[in-house]
Amino acid sequence: MPEAYWNHNVHYQQLVLKLLPEGCEHVLDVGCGDGLLVSKLAARVPAVTGVDRSADAIAMARRQYGDLDNVTFVEADYLDDAKGLLSEGKYDFVTAVAVVHHADFGAAMNGLIRLLAPGGRLVIIGIARDRTLLDHVVRLAGQTVSHVLKLFHGGKRGPGVPGMDPVITKGQVAKQARVLVPGSRFRRLLLRRYLLTWDKPER
Repeated sequence: MPEAYWNHNVHYQQLVLKLLPEGCEHVLDVGCGDGLLVSKLAARVPAVTGVDRSADAIAMARRQYGDLDNVTFVEADYLDDAKGLLSEGKYDFVTAVAVVHHADFGAAMNGLIRLLAPGGRLVIIGIARDRTLLDHVVRLAGQTVSHVLKLFHGGKRGPGVPGMDPVITKGQVAKQARVLVPGSRFRRLLLRRYLLTWDKPER
């Protein structure tokens, strides 16, 4: 088992797990990186798929967690799965941690919704730009919390997968989400993150 590490994305993996509905059979982690979240989900549900468009990330995930019987890692782009490696409308729970800001928000949402099964739940831990006074207040509070957490966890580390600065603001995320996924729930989080959840209608 690889050495444990902590960063802002790992910090919110526990929140993702808390939002996992009971009775899920098939879970998809989009932008799975080194597979850490996939391994945690695999302890709770029968089948978990981790997808990432980075060949290096998938190779790392397979080295570390490929021996788990209920886990599959797929090298593909959820926005344009030309080879059909992901099953449309199959997954009861779809999660995307620090992934959505790598693409146009509308395109990202449509890609995630397409993969989600009717009645399934979408959970996004996203990154967006700060623009309003509230955004900046929350960010300043988060910086203080981050310093404390880094001391507690021995620093902030990660698997070395590439990052990207967000273009869209938190307000724009909330506004577009109300249109694209009516009934979704948006919440600002500390550590420069937001939470967006949505339960797809059965029909």
